[in-house]
Amino acid sequence: MTHDGPRGWGAPLHSAVLDVVAVGPGTRLLDLGCGTGRLARAAVDRGATVTGVDLDADAVAQAAAAVPEGTFLMRHAQDPPPGPFDVVAAVQLLMHVTDPVAVLRRAGRVGGVVVATVWGRDSECDLRVLQEALAPRRPGRGPAVSEPARLRAMAERAGLVVERLDEVVVPFDYADEEALLEPLLATPVGRAAARRADPEGLRSTVLERLEPYRTGGGYRLENLFRVLVARPA
Repeated sequence: MTHDGPRGWGAPLHSAVLDVVAVGPGTRLLDLGCGTGRLARAAVDRGATVTGVDLDADAVAQAAAAVPEGTFLMRHAQDPPPGPFDVVAAVQLLMHVTDPVAVLRRAGRVGGVVVATVWGRDSECDLRVLQEALAPRRPGRGPAVSEPARLRAMAERAGLVVERLDEVVVPFDYADEEALLEPLLATPVGRAAARRADPEGLRSTVLERLEPYRTGGGYRLENLFRVLVARPA
């Protein structure tokens, strides 16, 4: 996908993740690829004890500031703290690591249950419209973690038993044209497209493709995510 979406878009996904593994008071949760701490904040607000790890030092610092009740460490997801943890979460992480099977395997060694999320297929996400408008002739991609069978197979190769594979549809709501275009055109794909085309023409092309998604003065794009829940074999 071409960009991370509007501010706050992840709240429904985080809520679904925490619900599906019953995170609540006393839950010991490890947040792999914790970013700036949004999942951690939601978990702590439910009474959980949270440890987060990420390779981005700035993100770790932001997470520590946003969630002072948590513990945040700069380390690789393949090298998690020993725990034990009741839940290990890998939210929107697997598509960004070199060896997702290794991440899942290590998660299963330190946690009682592993929950991971990935994007749906391009065809299942309205954000594809933005990607197509910016790079209409982009090359096709090989099998990805978005494929349910591939995601299940990776978990099984990691020594996990898949309990469920849910689908969650999350709306990306943009208040107006600028709220959508500004972050989109700041992405690497957006900057590359702007170098190839007249900026005003590019804006017009993107907005024309988005016309079916208008909601009054703004836009709504609905995107599917898969939520995997698995336990060590």
